[in-house]
Amino acid sequence: MPASPQSDSPMSDSPLSGPALLDRIDALAAISAEEGQLSRLYLTPEHRRANDLVAAWMREAGMSVREDAVGNIVGRYEGDRPGLPALLIGSHLDTVRDAGRYDGMLGVLSGIVVVAGLNRRGRRLPFAVEVIGFGDEEGTRFQSTLIGSRAIAGTFDPAVLETRDAAGTRLADAMTAFGLDPAAWASAAYRPEDVLAYAELHIEQGPVLEALGRPVGVVTAIAGATRLAVTVEGMAGHAGTVPMTLRRDALAAAAEMILAVEQLCSGQERLVGTVGRIEASPGATNVIPGKVRFTIDLRADRDGLRLERVGAVRARLEAIADARGVAIGFETLHESPAVACHPALMAQFAAAAAAEGLDAPELPSGAGHDAMAVAALTDIAMLFVRCERGVSHNPAERITAADAEAGVRVLARFVESFQPVTSIP
Repeated sequence: MPASPQSDSPMSDSPLSGPALLDRIDALAAISAEEGQLSRLYLTPEHRRANDLVAAWMREAGMSVREDAVGNIVGRYEGDRPGLPALLIGSHLDTVRDAGRYDGMLGVLSGIVVVAGLNRRGRRLPFAVEVIGFGDEEGTRFQSTLIGSRAIAGTFDPAVLETRDAAGTRLADAMTAFGLDPAAWASAAYRPEDVLAYAELHIEQGPVLEALGRPVGVVTAIAGATRLAVTVEGMAGHAGTVPMTLRRDALAAAAEMILAVEQLCSGQERLVGTVGRIEASPGATNVIPGKVRFTIDLRADRDGLRLERVGAVRARLEAIADARGVAIGFETLHESPAVACHPALMAQFAAAAAAEGLDAPELPSGAGHDAMAVAALTDIAMLFVRCERGVSHNPAERITAADAEAGVRVLARFVESFQPVTSIP
């Protein structure tokens, strides 16, 4: 359990304790398209209601509020003089279908709590603070992730405006229906000189902090990822008439390949490999499978290690195919590099945790976050908060009020003690 916060914490007199913060998250999680579960997708009526509620909390915390050209909700707390560059704090307000309630939302509301503490004490910093609730990180509706954070970073691809959801609605049309001008998407981008850094508080979505008995951890990097589709082609045949020695069973070959992926990705620190989907055809009980397609998701926080393992996996799978007399093909579905957190900002998060009496271990993020897109704009840092059993993207997602409070206290310390990596003009 977390140590008792120090009495001089910036949040020591906060009316938003851990339980109160979780109450706000519950109120936000009640905004859903589905009865009895949390599903809140980009540019839907639920997104509008969430933005409106978060905007009200931002104003209550002393911020001016705007909605940008892609539907991000942004609250600004001015520094000791107007117009100063800003420290950005953010996460996302959209969800996967049947989601947990802390992924994304905890980071946005924690930022609001920190600013509320500054405002209550009448404290202005030598920089502005902006809290951003990104409209789309998950990509659930339009299958194009990180729309909100890519837009502010200036890396939004306007071709995405032509993508359609499952109902056939174009993204551009959904923006119009939401009250936005799709032609104005470029206005969401920040100028680099107006931003000092980006900080994101997020649940870990993994079991490491719980195993270590620590409420918070400092993120070192967001893992790079390679996703492959593998096709194995053998020869379909009658299950009763083809001798075992004469078979070219695509599924048996794929099974050996899947075990090879597990073997090649084991024993390597901060490397993981997953086969998450497999399809066999013709898919009949009495027919030897002639064709199999499966996916590989390989991630590491060091690109050199990831790419070396991708090469090793491909070579091993090709050798298995050759030995079994089947054909193999690879398709790259996704390729993204690792994104490192800035060491100076990591050190500031660690110091903030220590000032709160907490030992914050360093750990990588195997999941993607808005921070990886914002890294194209500015230096990034992330703080993880422990979650029960590491369960996420699931209604069973859980954190304790004590851990939520520990996270927001560390974030408050970080903000109030923040030292830009580059000097403020």
